[in-house]
Amino acid sequence: MGAIDLPKSPNVFHPEKPSAVGSRNSLAQEYRDQQAEVNLLLEEETNKVIHHLTAKLPKDVLERLDIMGSMKEKLYNYFNQNYQNMFNRYMVTSEDEMVKKVRNFIDKEETKVLTRYTPKEIADLLDAVGGADKFNTGEVEKSVVNMYGHLQGHIQRGVNELETHTNSILRQKTDTGAFVRGENAYSIVKCAFKDNQLKPKTVTDVKLSVNILDSELISPIFHYQVTVEYLIKDLISKHIIDSIDKLIEQLKDDRIDQGLEELTDSELIFGKINRVENFTDDNSGEAKSKRYAYIAKALMERIADLRAEIDPETFDALNVRENIKKIVDMENIRNRGFNTAINSITAILDTSKMGYQYIENLKNGREVIIREYEDTDAAHLPDERYQIKLRYFDNAQLIEDRKAYDVQIKSFETEVQHLWDILEVIYQDSKSFFHVNDYDDLAKKSKNRIRKLIKEKTGEPLYEDIAKVWDEISFVKPAETEVEKSNRTYVYEKDRIRTRTIRMRDRLKQMYTYLYPIERRVMEDRLSWLEKEYYRFEYMINPYHLQPGILLDVDITSIKRKKATLDAMANVLNEFLHGVSKGFQDAAFASFSRRRSTVREDINQSFSSTVDSEAEAAVPAAAPKPRPAIAAPKAAPKKKPGVVDSKAKAKAKKSGRGGSQIAEL
Repeated sequence: MGAIDLPKSPNVFHPEKPSAVGSRNSLAQEYRDQQAEVNLLLEEETNKVIHHLTAKLPKDVLERLDIMGSMKEKLYNYFNQNYQNMFNRYMVTSEDEMVKKVRNFIDKEETKVLTRYTPKEIADLLDAVGGADKFNTGEVEKSVVNMYGHLQGHIQRGVNELETHTNSILRQKTDTGAFVRGENAYSIVKCAFKDNQLKPKTVTDVKLSVNILDSELISPIFHYQVTVEYLIKDLISKHIIDSIDKLIEQLKDDRIDQGLEELTDSELIFGKINRVENFTDDNSGEAKSKRYAYIAKALMERIADLRAEIDPETFDALNVRENIKKIVDMENIRNRGFNTAINSITAILDTSKMGYQYIENLKNGREVIIREYEDTDAAHLPDERYQIKLRYFDNAQLIEDRKAYDVQIKSFETEVQHLWDILEVIYQDSKSFFHVNDYDDLAKKSKNRIRKLIKEKTGEPLYEDIAKVWDEISFVKPAETEVEKSNRTYVYEKDRIRTRTIRMRDRLKQMYTYLYPIERRVMEDRLSWLEKEYYRFEYMINPYHLQPGILLDVDITSIKRKKATLDAMANVLNEFLHGVSKGFQDAAFASFSRRRSTVREDINQSFSSTVDSEAEAAVPAAAPKPRPAIAAPKAAPKKKPGVVDSKAKAKAKKSGRGGSQIAEL
């Protein structure tokens, strides 16, 4: 009887048969009445919600609601569909898949024993000869991990979709909170909802920009043109910071063992700063400097200004710099972070059924553009579409973008001011000299009478002699401080531009009413074009609000009553942020660590003397035991680690050991 003739358990897919794939019933549950348990749970949750409604809602509202009938049925069906169908099938499938793995393993062991022509000793010999990389269960374990990983991913995606739909139902509207959940809300730079220009009643356009800082990236990103020297110095800097963190953790553990107070946040910062000079210094001209402890000064000089590419005329595979560059390139430090971000966003789009027909990966520029459709003309595109622009910025790029933003704002102000002047000239020329046309004409006509009747008696200056500070377009702008000069928001300038465009359009209507001469048509066309370009510019992101890191710019067009692309993109964004960003970390929470007194070895109460025997074994046998002194003072009782005696604490504080021990740091 060979191994092939042994019977195998059937792999069945059925919703009701016990231990079948996708079944509601499992042999591992020993035929429990699962439906009765679920009904009990759903009944309890439904009654809780109805009781909450009856307690919170007013009496007149309760009389309008059919609480005992349709409301209870809807709640019951809601819990039943989302809890039972998702959670129970996941648990049953997980148990059954694990049972099948154990069953196959037992079958293999039985086959190994029952095979007549392959004794067990030969199988053990082959396993010993093959080593760790052969005849092992590594591939099987990887397949199991991948299987459960994919299963968990699909379930998590379903939970996210359920949560998104639930939030949208509760809000009864679409807002910024539908995109990014609370733990990632800080990363939003700009989110704007506006009606589509072609279909304002049925279609909405959404602009969402998310900024992920360098310090928040799981895998750091570098520009393609960065030098090899910069990459190596960055690696050394990270190693120094990690070493300092280890020393600080050791210091914290030692203080706890000694029964001293834990260090405060400021003391930890001072301790890290004081230990920087133990690993590096500013003396870059001497070869024996601490900064060259990891890589020699001569090697650093050879790779100076060495970038991603070497001129073929000077390339020599046996040179030192070429080999150093090869070692760095083999680690793929330069491209690893950006490629990881691209793989993450494209994989999430694929698994979320958010296909795309156009992708342009500007690898050397660290920018990728993804569009659902190749065409960019909004008149020929469907109402459900999206566009994603992922770009990495460094500080130098942001400085240049800010300069361009300054020039563009000034250009808009110049063009709007020029049109304002043209309209003012035409308006003044069109006024009649024989009657009052506006407030200015009335003020000129009344000027002399005001001077004679009022101002000469009171001695106050005339209105025309007082310097006008307010231009009646926008309020007086306060003086700029260093904060405004370094971070220009341009809120004041944008408000002036918007106010002037509105007033110019109103004045055109007042001047010409129902007449349309060539002057009005030319000025209205120019004004409409300036408004369109200005709103397109204002829709962009102010680079003064960005910090070095990744900028994820998403443009979505979706039907208001369907919101299919909006809901799907919300799940994509949250999953992408979870996979690429470490998220915001508060230093107060990040510095918290578990006290060692809660994880010590003697926490388990035992009568054995293994600890004492190990301590005695550690003392050399030849060492003579010290004789006790005459009239020796009574030994202080032994305290547990982490417990501070009040008298010792006060004494330490008096002598300068307690409190803020910056000198010790």
